[in-house]
Amino acid sequence: MSGLEKTPPTLNKPTHSRSSSTASSRHSRDLTIPGICEGYLLKRRKWPLKGWHKRYFVLETGMLRYSKTQQDITRGKLHGSLDVGLAVMSINKKSNRIDLDAGDILYHMKLSSSHLNSSSHLGASVPSLQDYVTVVPDYVYSQLSPPTNASPEGKKIQQDICSVSQRGQSQNTRGLTHCVRSLLLMLNVNFFIFLSPSVHTSLKSVHDALAQERQRLQDTYHQSTTLAEVRVYAFMETGLVYNICVFICVRVPMGAFPHQLCLLGWLSHGVYCSSLFLSLDSSATREYRASISKTPNSVVPKNTGRRTTLAAHCPDNAQVGLMQILYNNIGKDLSRVSMPAALNEPINLMQRLCEELEYSELLDTANHTQDPYQRMVYIGAFAISGYATAHYRNRYKPFNPLLGETYECLREDKGFRYISEQVSHHPPISACHADSDSFSFWQDQRWKNKFWGKSLEIMPTGMVNVTLPRFGDHYEWNKVVTCIHNVLSQQRYLEHYGEVIIRNLNSNACTCKITFVKSRYWGSDTNKNEVQGTVLDQTGSVIHRFGGLWHEGIFCDTLPTPQCIWKPNSQPKDYYLYYGFSSFTLELNELTPGLKSLLPPTDSRLRPDQRMLEDGRVDDCDKFKEEVEDMQRERRKQLAKKGQEHTPRFFKKAMDSSGRDVWLTNGTYWKVRENPGFANTNNLELW
Repeated sequence: MSGLEKTPPTLNKPTHSRSSSTASSRHSRDLTIPGICEGYLLKRRKWPLKGWHKRYFVLETGMLRYSKTQQDITRGKLHGSLDVGLAVMSINKKSNRIDLDAGDILYHMKLSSSHLNSSSHLGASVPSLQDYVTVVPDYVYSQLSPPTNASPEGKKIQQDICSVSQRGQSQNTRGLTHCVRSLLLMLNVNFFIFLSPSVHTSLKSVHDALAQERQRLQDTYHQSTTLAEVRVYAFMETGLVYNICVFICVRVPMGAFPHQLCLLGWLSHGVYCSSLFLSLDSSATREYRASISKTPNSVVPKNTGRRTTLAAHCPDNAQVGLMQILYNNIGKDLSRVSMPAALNEPINLMQRLCEELEYSELLDTANHTQDPYQRMVYIGAFAISGYATAHYRNRYKPFNPLLGETYECLREDKGFRYISEQVSHHPPISACHADSDSFSFWQDQRWKNKFWGKSLEIMPTGMVNVTLPRFGDHYEWNKVVTCIHNVLSQQRYLEHYGEVIIRNLNSNACTCKITFVKSRYWGSDTNKNEVQGTVLDQTGSVIHRFGGLWHEGIFCDTLPTPQCIWKPNSQPKDYYLYYGFSSFTLELNELTPGLKSLLPPTDSRLRPDQRMLEDGRVDDCDKFKEEVEDMQRERRKQLAKKGQEHTPRFFKKAMDSSGRDVWLTNGTYWKVRENPGFANTNNLELW
């Protein structure tokens, strides 16, 4: 913190020595609990704002609180608080940054350069902090011995703690970095390893009781038309008290009042704490639900003979040591980390880009819509539709394409042809281009994956481009952040959040702003995945409004006839057994008769390890995947020795109107495919 200002210690406890033989060599020392640490830090702004701002933090008895100024803290005007003991923490020593991940919220903090250059702040306060945390106290060792039922990951962390403590005793002047590391170990690891079994038991009992109560409430709801009686439970175990928020919902006949009222009461041991009225726009809700239910699924071609299942079910990856993999890479870019094959799905990132064209009929509709504002509505719906399949895809990750790998998708039923190529490896960049009579679609995407301890953030960069030949429109928009919460739990879930701005580069008549709403901790499941969009004219006035849930459908109430403008296709039967794939995705890696002879040997359908995973040969896939990655590293070394760089075959580097580097098709793929054919050309040997 800004100087890590610390008040004098307030509590002394007797020393606890280890009971093992090694403990006899340790000299006794007083265990002094540190006082309050407070000061200024730079904190990354909450979404959707960007950048860093100065905030005053106070760390006291494991609770981290912050506000704008010290005076606000004194008045009790808090901007946020976090139990550090329940969060996963990581440190970036080079940037003097600390990241806290509590599962549902992320704090990113760092020291400013002025604080680093000021010896009066750091020099004055840090030495006193060393007195408390230069080494792990003896009472931690008393908890560490013996390690009953410890997992391999827990034993590894235990060894790390011991080695850190021993180094701390021999080198008492480690400085700020060692102090912070030891403090984090004390707060985080001790709680995680030794209290997690009891906490898990408590939470499991709460979960089971809530599941029973939920079922009982559902039964009561369907049987009663006036009032649902509910009970209050208080769970007390291992010093943790769980007070369940209980609500009584009064059902009012539709139309009796302009709004439905829902009364929530917080009850604890029979004591009434507070109440809250929530107002819901019943008419808008009825319109939206009715529109969704009456609207048929997006146009699906009749039986084309394409496959509807995969050769094998997806593997069970519950036993994969994901925790150890992620523990070793907290705060790092996971695109550079090799993962076991059981964590993959049998498609790659270039095929993921092709999935965004599943609802290309929205672009066909836009190309035949005269009104520019209504055209923008359909473009906005298309931008949202690309996220729909992610709702069922939080258990596995796609393959990372090899440098020079390609993928084509020719869909006569949908009227487009698609080509993609991996044009760069570090950073990984996938470029793609699709053509049809109604539109052209292209983008080059770079993904950065960051693991924060409990959550995984996927941050795409690069712009999506669509042109409509009938009107000469050129639309461009960005993508939002995808976050997978509770990565180490079976209750993981995925959400998108951020803003998408769609502009027509050839006309300033209108723009579109789409907001993917970040879910709230106490929010209802029915409000998750919410998305809101507006079409604005040149003056900023709202012309059209549309919204809904990005996995359920989009409704627009400002069209001449209010209607559902997009609804995702139904998932195929047993989709959960096949990685959560949609019908469109199931066909992406299919090698249809007669297609193999037309494809270049670099096509993703011909990649052996990806095909092995699809066929259920997970062990073989792991071995071959490692060989393929070794071959790629060797090719890069050979190019580096020659002073050369890889040159993409079907895409070229250019610069867009905003001065950004982009990758555009060179227009040769389909020409070479037709004549002379890829079998008669020189091709890369990737596997």
